[in-house]
Amino acid sequence: MAGPNVQNAAAAAHDAAQAGGVFPPFDPSHMPSQLIWLAITFGVLYILMSRVALPRVKDILENRSTKISGDLDAAAAMQNEANAASIAFEKTLAEAKSNAQALAQQAQAKVAAEADAKRHALEAELNTKLVAAEAQIGEMKAKAMANVGSIASDAASAIVQQLTGKAPSADAVAAAVANVK
Repeated sequence: MAGPNVQNAAAAAHDAAQAGGVFPPFDPSHMPSQLIWLAITFGVLYILMSRVALPRVKDILENRSTKISGDLDAAAAMQNEANAASIAFEKTLAEAKSNAQALAQQAQAKVAAEADAKRHALEAELNTKLVAAEAQIGEMKAKAMANVGSIASDAASAIVQQLTGKAPSADAVAAAVANVK
């Protein structure tokens, strides 16, 4: 069985439901005090937000904006420096290439001049040797030609003696060899 306290609580709840029947926040008798507390709460929140929270948010946004613009400016400056360095590098590279080409041309000209000088010296030496050889050949030819007459005379005399059995006269052999020359 239910005790007397349980019955009293159930009766009180039943009486309260029968008495008003309206949900307290929607009760028109409480409406003016609710509106006053709403206005006070809204005012306090508005003041807190406008004086404390929003300035902090504004400062944070300004700091971020300043940092971002500073970073963008620094990046643009670095980009300009990189472009200037690239242009300087290209200029230096072009100068180095032209210097290398000039050095190569100078070296090639020097080697060509040395080769030309050596070639001319060798040609002069060979021409000297050629002249000396031609002179020697000329002398040998002259000696040989001088001996040819005597050899031809001796051969003709030997041939005539062999054919005829008699030795020809030296004057006749000399006249015959001179006729043939």
